[in-house]
This record gives sequence, structure tokens and C-alpha cells, in this order.
Amino acid sequence: MANVQGMCTSFKVELLNGSHAFGAQATNSVRTVTTKDTFNGALYLVTASISASTTVYSSTGELSATGGYTAKGALITNATAPTSTGTTAFWTPSASLVWSSFTSSGAFDALLIINNKSTSGGNELAVSVHTFSSQSVTSGTFTLTMPTNDATTGLLRIA
Repeated sequence: MANVQGMCTSFKVELLNGSHAFGAQATNSVRTVTTKDTFNGALYLVTASISASTTVYSSTGELSATGGYTAKGALITNATAPTSTGTTAFWTPSASLVWSSFTSSGAFDALLIINNKSTSGGNELAVSVHTFSSQSVTSGTFTLTMPTNDATTGLLRIA
């Protein structure tokens, strides 16, 4: 099976249950979040099978923690609060993800965004899967450039 892009179904339910905080201190709200969660972006081999049905982080199919890559990937810079335009809410990391001095342990084609907040079972919550063309890197820099943070191209969009 291949990696398939999509917003994780469990994430949609967790949003309705208030399990994720992409921004801090919501105004005019009964429930105030004073600290936002931290998120990571993990890279997955083309032979992995992550998709919208992925519920938590798993190292199965992830790149090996060698060659400038660490388990669970890179910390996502989250300096931009979620916002909306019209009927679409959106959020995009405020910086690209960069792996320097990087050698991949195989061909990879997917990024899993995970919330570093652990569930009761000790696993980090899956947010979304983003696919791209197959990549292999030997002693180089790999950069995932983030799209414009708007209602049309934002990385996470809910319409």
C-alpha cells in the first residue's frame, strides 16, 4: 500500500473534542487555551502506508534515525495562529521544514504532522498526511517549503 494524503479522521474528531491547540488564548471563548501545542513533521518511506486512517505517530515506515534525521522528524515552527477568511479556517507552519547534512535511509514521499501531546496510551496524535514526489537525498539539504497561509493554499484548511 502507498502513502495517501489527507487530514486524519481521528484529528477531525479530536478537534471537536478540544484535543488540539494550534494557537494560544482564544478570545471571547468560554474555554481559554493559554499555551499552544507543539507539532513535529515526520518523513515516511514510499513503502509505508500512512493515510487519513492514521491515528497516532508510529515509527513503522518512518525514515531511520540516521544521516541527519531523528525519530519524529523536525519540530514545526508554529508562530502563526489559525485564522479564517470567509467560511474557511486555515493554519500553515510559519517556517519551512529543513533537514541539513541529510542522507535519507531510502526513498520517501510523505510527511506526517503529529501533535507532540501524548494520548493516554503514550502516543502522539496524528494530524495530517502530506505527500510529494519520491525523494532520496545523499549528503544534502532537504527543504519542505510551506504554502502561503490563506484560505486557498494553507496547509490545513477546514471549509
